[in-house]
Amino acid sequence: MRLCIVLGLCANSMAQSLSDLVNDGKTTDDIVTYGMGYNLQRFSPLDQINTETVGDLVPVWSFSLADERGQEAQPMFYDDTLFITTHKDTFAVDARSGRLRWRHDVNYPKQVLRNLCCGIVNRGAALYDGKLYRATVDAQLLAIDMETGKEVWRSQQADWKESYSGTSAPLIANGVLIAGIAGGDQGTRGFLDGWDPQTGKQLWRKYTVPLPSETGGDTWPAGTHELGGGATWITGSYDPELDLVYWGVGNPSPWSAVDRPGDNLYTDSIIALRPETGEWVWYYQMTPNDTYDYDGVNEPILTTLTIDGKPRKVVMQANRNGYFYVLDRNTGELLRANQYVDKLTWAKGIDMKTGRPIRSEETLRNLKYGVEVKVWPSVLGAKNWAPGSYSPKTGLVYVNSNELSMTFKPVDIPFRRGTSYFKAEFNFPDVNALPPTGRLRAIEPVTGKRVWEMAIDPPPNGGTLVTAGDLVFTGLQTGELIACDAHSGEELWRYQTGSGIIAPPVTYELDGEQYVAVLSGSGAIVSWFFSYKDMTQVNKGGFVTVFRLHRRGKK
Repeated sequence: MRLCIVLGLCANSMAQSLSDLVNDGKTTDDIVTYGMGYNLQRFSPLDQINTETVGDLVPVWSFSLADERGQEAQPMFYDDTLFITTHKDTFAVDARSGRLRWRHDVNYPKQVLRNLCCGIVNRGAALYDGKLYRATVDAQLLAIDMETGKEVWRSQQADWKESYSGTSAPLIANGVLIAGIAGGDQGTRGFLDGWDPQTGKQLWRKYTVPLPSETGGDTWPAGTHELGGGATWITGSYDPELDLVYWGVGNPSPWSAVDRPGDNLYTDSIIALRPETGEWVWYYQMTPNDTYDYDGVNEPILTTLTIDGKPRKVVMQANRNGYFYVLDRNTGELLRANQYVDKLTWAKGIDMKTGRPIRSEETLRNLKYGVEVKVWPSVLGAKNWAPGSYSPKTGLVYVNSNELSMTFKPVDIPFRRGTSYFKAEFNFPDVNALPPTGRLRAIEPVTGKRVWEMAIDPPPNGGTLVTAGDLVFTGLQTGELIACDAHSGEELWRYQTGSGIIAPPVTYELDGEQYVAVLSGSGAIVSWFFSYKDMTQVNKGGFVTVFRLHRRGKK
């Protein structure tokens, strides 16, 4: 136990203010927001580890998470402590030694882990005012004292028996705790919540699928909104100057759109909202009447770009449907939409006047029961959940993406609570007979041009980190953490962690030295649906590995 706890002197050592959160993307000695900054750029100004020194990067300690499930969480760092979450545990670990300081455990009924869709995982936490906030897979929100690990409050967000779950990191914006919800593939009705971070009292709720009497309700045929999907399972971004939160909304339910003609608002959209009230300011829908699970939840990255000769405050998204979108952050106006994958057949392009996709003949034929077509991208998406990064130095976005098709046939299957609600049969080609299907890509956001790319199998699905040292870090599902030149894509370093990486790496400064940390632990979507031969040799795991430069000549 730390001495300050014994003496009762730790009261202020774990305090984080709203100013700390706003400045998180600029500071190097802490990580107090998901995305390493409100803008979700996952860019660090640290450059001690760079293209010249990265060859000296070595592991300094590892920490077991005592869990063999897939690990997707981003570590948080504050006051020489790493905070790490799994689907049931929260750990505080001494960042110098790797020794446990405290552990908070959540015990679930066995039925919870049997019935939930799409990953028994956790993607991270929020830190604020001495407390760590996290979601649980039985749809609860917890506040935990960062110094002691004691639970401060617990609030039920939804009923897990109705297939709701919590997997994403909450967001603190203007003093409000904002939390999304998962379960959109099992016939739930999605929403976003605002909570009082001090008491756990709910302040507001906004459903992403409107009632028939509400604006947008006429985009759903009678009764279909009740099982309409629209989950909010990836953390959004926040602009403190505009006081706007940007959050992606997931796919409609069921996957097959045969029985729900219409735009199905507000699924597959980015919404901008006021954090104190939940008021929606604007929305933009990427994929109206989505039938292929293309979702809209991918991270909305904030920056300023020069477009048509003028600086514009924008929100960017590499969408699962294969298009890279750039929107005006104030209004939601579509500024650019460019294809960023090699093959895309569900649409023929984006109409820039209306902002709507131009559906292909294959997609139109596929809106009937029993009609099977081959379509690119597959339900894995042109990019899956794994967060990308943006470097203000290079002006490039770095994403892990996919080049993979599927066959898709709508079928009429009744809804049954607790099971996946697809109403479709889908199949993938033999991935071991194909060229590499994964890509690590550097994308110029205004044009969509791919400046460089690296072919990787199995496809990486753990997120990227970019630094002022001109390095891009990402993990591979075969267990390696790699570092590439941010300008050229040349691989400069790799280290085998021992289990597949499906979590985003982070970097921070401690005692004047730069560190890199990442979770390992195979699992989740690629391992479920695909039989990549290289993944058969990857052990399950659940641990954190931390790296720094080798201290030459030092004891």
